[in-house]
Amino acid sequence: MSADFLELIQDESLVPAYVLPDVLTCVDGERVADAETWRNKRRPELLELFQREMYGRTPSLTLPISWDVFEESADALGGVAVRRQVRIHFGKSEGDQGMDLLIYLPNGASGPVPVFLGLNFSGNHAVHQDPAIRLPRSWMRDSSGEGNRASEADRGRKSSRWPVELILSRGYGLATIYYGDIDPDFHDGFQNGVHCLFYKEGQTKPKADEWGSIGAWAWGLSRALDYLETLEAVDPRRVIVMGHSRLGKTALWAGAQDERFAMAISNNSGCGGAALSRRCFGETIERINAAFPHWFCDNFKAYNRREHELPFDQHMLIALLAPRPVYVASASLDLWADPRGEFLAAKEASPVYELFGLEGLPADDMPEENRSVQGMIGYHIRTGRHDVTELDWRHYLDFADSRLGWSPNE
Repeated sequence: MSADFLELIQDESLVPAYVLPDVLTCVDGERVADAETWRNKRRPELLELFQREMYGRTPSLTLPISWDVFEESADALGGVAVRRQVRIHFGKSEGDQGMDLLIYLPNGASGPVPVFLGLNFSGNHAVHQDPAIRLPRSWMRDSSGEGNRASEADRGRKSSRWPVELILSRGYGLATIYYGDIDPDFHDGFQNGVHCLFYKEGQTKPKADEWGSIGAWAWGLSRALDYLETLEAVDPRRVIVMGHSRLGKTALWAGAQDERFAMAISNNSGCGGAALSRRCFGETIERINAAFPHWFCDNFKAYNRREHELPFDQHMLIALLAPRPVYVASASLDLWADPRGEFLAAKEASPVYELFGLEGLPADDMPEENRSVQGMIGYHIRTGRHDVTELDWRHYLDFADSRLGWSPNE
């Protein structure tokens, strides 16, 4: 790679001049003045643009989905949780490809509870020391095992990112899936994940405007939601999709496409997620397409070093969540993800919420570190690096309480 490719803009004075496309101006020039026009005209055309030019289209073909519960306990984690593990099958038989969904629900809940749903990077067994969690059978990049396979050595290794007991103590459930079950995170020409299940006769890879891995991971989150909606113990009106880094990009795209998600959370999602592309600060479109050519559709590569030609920017992705609540979080040392670009995108999405008579992001500038600002768009910047911490989760729990009107005693 060339030296200029590896150069990272970390100085605000080096951010190029840019003009954001107006979130409320339609392709034909009509100005959106009410929620009805947003819903019926502007929102659909923005979804179309993101599908065609960035994330790729999710196939319209309906794949047979089935599931079976392979483990459950009414007395998990020392009695504080109900644990359920479910295999969701993609295809016509149980031997087809699928994903393992791990669910923890608070024990003794008086009724259906809200649930945080998120993909994880290192396997379900890595989110907690719980010995009952089944090890993934899929390919795994980040593992202590041999041959890119999960191992006992990784059990609970990422538990700091998933404070299960805290979430349960606040009256919420947690559901998670290893993202590699849906599509392993390396580029092999889209033969190792769900993509090949949707190919038409003679097709060997997605078309230029068809989904990449982020689209596939988002599809998997919706299939998990399909299952959660069948559980009497889960409140289907309060399922929150959450993700960190590339999985934060995925959470936003899943929430934008699937309006059944009550709320979306982006944690340090950066380029291709919550950060404005036109700032060219930290990771850029060119860098992300070169390092991860499988994440987005092929059409997105046309915007390498041509961010100014995008017919949209990421504030419009956040706006697609309206009028539902959405939360964007940054970390002060995570310059690769462009914290200021994440804040500005959240702020620039606010006019769409105002169409619904709601307050978007109630701040003109970034808050102090570790502080949160919350309208229907929430934001905080945490001291530290690219990670998910308990402090982040406390902000998310507080936001969910207030915006979803949840109390465990309701």
